[in-house]
Amino acid sequence: MASETLSSEHYSATLIDHFEHPRNAGELAGADVDAFVTNPVCGDSVRMFLRFEEGRIAAASFLSSGCPASIATSSVATELVLGRTLDEAEALTRDDYAEAVGGLPKSKLHCSVLAAAAVRNAISEWRSRGAGGDSSGAR
Repeated sequence: MASETLSSEHYSATLIDHFEHPRNAGELAGADVDAFVTNPVCGDSVRMFLRFEEGRIAAASFLSSGCPASIATSSVATELVLGRTLDEAEALTRDDYAEAVGGLPKSKLHCSVLAAAAVRNAISEWRSRGAGGDSSGAR
């Protein structure tokens, strides 16, 4: 990002808005699970927090260190997973996250992979505890 500017030449208005005003940023009090992922190449990292109620994701938040695209895709991920079952949230792809921020430059597509991995890893951790083994997220 050092050689780029945060402008509509590189990023959509939606991405810029999510970067400048991230939704659900910070640690989630009472989270049922969290997962940390990092990209070893660029160094971007995301910690995703999820809370489940009645078989659905009731709350989501994130902590992120990285470029604007990484922060924005993490922000939008928290909005996309809300109200979804575990299976529905796991079915979201990197393309879904990229589309939700209005697209990503080719050099930043890895940021949507990071957001998808954070969500999937959190759900996997929840299931490994036996808490979400029925795929619905019910506790």
